Amino acid sequence: MKNTKKSFLMAIVIMVVMAIVSFTNLFELNLSSAAIILGIVFFFVCKAIERQPMQGSGLDFKAIGGGLKDKKIWIWLVLPIVMGAVCVLLSVLFVPEYIRYETLRAGAFVKIEISVKSFIMFLVFALGEEIAWRAFFQNRLSKVLPIIPTVLVTSFLFTLGHYKQGDMAVVLFGLVFTLINSVLYGVVFHKSKNSWISTISHFAANIFQVVLIVLITKGQ
Repeated sequence: MKNTKKSFLMAIVIMVVMAIVSFTNLFELNLSSAAIILGIVFFFVCKAIERQPMQGSGLDFKAIGGGLKDKKIWIWLVLPIVMGAVCVLLSVLFVPEYIRYETLRAGAFVKIEISVKSFIMFLVFALGEEIAWRAFFQNRLSKVLPIIPTVLVTSFLFTLGHYKQGDMAVVLFGLVFTLINSVLYGVVFHKSKNSWISTISHFAANIFQVVLIVLITKGQ
């Protein structure tokens, strides 16, 4: 009981820090990666303090198969891919500057190209974000708030971490789709209770969008 309370208080402090760090991204401090690292580290720290097994933690690898057997989860898994396609299509038609903006923004972390190295890096980043923002932040916040505000708050902070200064119309265009997809990842996690499954959705959506951007860029 004492360990659980200690873990709870520690988690609250770290979540507040993660939120503050996410807001600093608005001032071009580029500290969003720190929020992810904090979330990952303290996911495991809190689990160690609580002395609880990975089963039911949100990072149970053995539960992936069972989660994917639920046919309803596949609709939510695929929706971020669809939204990625819609984002790129609308950008080509109405916001062509977005392709270059996103290439520079995401390319600062992982090179936007079709290669094994880039795909592995996108997988690592997707998993890291899902552990930090879903398995840790969303999972802990859901213990004190209803699921809808929990997903919205988590997604808002997640989206702030993807902010980069630029033309406001282009920036807002990208952030809207980031927010939508983050909500979808949050729903996937809520329904599956497994960040491995939300990572599958996150990774697939990112890669699909990368492929579309590369093909469009080469075709120009």
